Amino acid sequence: MADGLGRAPPPPLTDAFGRNVTYLRLSVTDRCDLRCTYCMAEQMTFLPKKDLLTLEELESVADAFIRRGVTKIRITGGEPLVRRDIGTLFDRLGSRLGHGLDELTLTTNATLLTTHAARLYAAGVRRVNISLDTLDADTFKAITRRGDLAQTLAGIAAAKAAGLKVKINTVALKHQNAEEIPGMIAWAHDQGFDITLIEVMPLGLTGEDRYDQYIPLFEIRDRLEQKWTLTDDTARAADAGPSRYARVAETGGRVGFITPLTNNFCAGCNRVRVTCTGRIYMCLGHDDHVDLRSALRDTADPAAALNAALDRALRGKPEKHAFGIRARAETPALPRHMSVTGG
Repeated sequence: MADGLGRAPPPPLTDAFGRNVTYLRLSVTDRCDLRCTYCMAEQMTFLPKKDLLTLEELESVADAFIRRGVTKIRITGGEPLVRRDIGTLFDRLGSRLGHGLDELTLTTNATLLTTHAARLYAAGVRRVNISLDTLDADTFKAITRRGDLAQTLAGIAAAKAAGLKVKINTVALKHQNAEEIPGMIAWAHDQGFDITLIEVMPLGLTGEDRYDQYIPLFEIRDRLEQKWTLTDDTARAADAGPSRYARVAETGGRVGFITPLTNNFCAGCNRVRVTCTGRIYMCLGHDDHVDLRSALRDTADPAAALNAALDRALRGKPEKHAFGIRARAETPALPRHMSVTGG
């Protein structure tokens, strides 16, 4: 169907390797109310408000992607729920569900879900990914540098009560939570939640040495298989993104493994990330980007400029990332923090 100016609809987003981009991770802020040791420095300098896309601009970016075949949008940060009036953006994007958009979701640390969970559900959100790395209050405070485990658990309970399907994301940390992971899995499955384990990623200086934090997930799986019976869930492999799931016979639940360092999963990549400043990163592991903010603010025809920018971006999407953690005190693969790019 042509647009209001008589132009034919733009083509789907397909990169040079034949991969169709149908999934957008859209960051709304670089700010967070926690300072997790694998993600951020304890003392962060955040972006000035003028550099961030407005809610209306974020909506325009989302619409540009939906017109190009994106069917899933995940709102990210930082912590997305610290963005002022964020509920308005969810309301607006929720109106696109069933009109090109199949799913609207978010990743959150759950600290503000007691306030937002019901409105998220009303806007059309049905699933949330919640970052939780421990169930021990002291360890939680050490990892987050300031967090209150009880507040996060209350947020998780509020999400469940609101009807949201919860998936727990846990970053495996060699000396802080590796021994606790079986208990985390048992707790999540008892709550009816899937849980996904993630290898620590070498992005940004955080004040911690990633070499000391990193544990390959095949070691974690080996430990789990000494305790439980794990069977690969091949039925979900096609739509699970980078996560590879296994069913745990003894708990009845599923555990996922995201292994950017030990098992490259780029061949099936269908996603791109847009930062809160409007930069589109075609790969989390590369610094190449295209500026969408200038297309929105500095052109007479923002829709056409956005389409042209998306075309440039897709031509530059790399075949795979080059993450690695090989030595103590190694410089991170990229200087930007995970919170800047969006989770």
